[in-house]
Amino acid sequence: MSQPPSESTPLIPAEPAIERPWDSKYLPQADDSSLSSSSSVSSSMDLTDVLRDVIIGFSDGLTVPFALTAGLSSLGSTKLVIMGGLAELFSGMISMGLGAYLAAVTERDHYESEEQRETKQVDCCLPQEQRDDIFCILEKYNVSRAAAAPLVDELCKNREQWIRFRMDFSLRLEKPNIHRAWISGVTMGLSYFVGGLIPMIPYFIMDKVADALLVSIAVTVIILLSFGYVKNYVAIRNHRAGLWGAIQTLIIGVLAAGTSYILVKALDRGDV
Repeated sequence: MSQPPSESTPLIPAEPAIERPWDSKYLPQADDSSLSSSSSVSSSMDLTDVLRDVIIGFSDGLTVPFALTAGLSSLGSTKLVIMGGLAELFSGMISMGLGAYLAAVTERDHYESEEQRETKQVDCCLPQEQRDDIFCILEKYNVSRAAAAPLVDELCKNREQWIRFRMDFSLRLEKPNIHRAWISGVTMGLSYFVGGLIPMIPYFIMDKVADALLVSIAVTVIILLSFGYVKNYVAIRNHRAGLWGAIQTLIIGVLAAGTSYILVKALDRGDV
């Protein structure tokens, strides 16, 4: 029968467990104000992404189909202009939308892959090593260790926030919206379709292709100037920048349409 250890018997102390700074007892309580601010920032980023997709899709849709229909109008057939314009319009809409969708999916997969890699790295390294990594990141902004210590202590209390900090400031990657891919694809595709349909409307309602071309040019010039101005003004909030954007957009549209018209006309004469 075993005897209980006496007072003189030395007890072997248990090996202390390494406590991670994000253990449950260190985790802070959720703050409603931080959650609301985080959601507002996310919604602002989503709005910026949607605006970017609208600008890219609408500008391409307004320029490419207009240039194609202007070039085909040199052949003198309204039916040919409509058929060629619609074929390009639908194929361009699908191409732009699918391209935007795949780009957003690739961006999301890249973020998730880097996030998994950072998570494994955080779990494998000692807390002090992770603290040193954060100090090194903050030193790039000329923040001393003494001033950064309270911030590092707060970040060390939550594993998820620690990883998010590294993703934001070390890798400079923003977490994409889970629905971003299909929203981007639909937005850019529809913007391209609307932008490309505007220069084609005169060909649907006018019999003479020459008259339809003149009306299409006039309408497109107005839309290009207005779109270029609004695009730059919304982004920079400056009237001079808006005027410069209008001029740039008009020059691009004129060059594209003029080049297409001259090439089609030259090829048509060569066939004759």
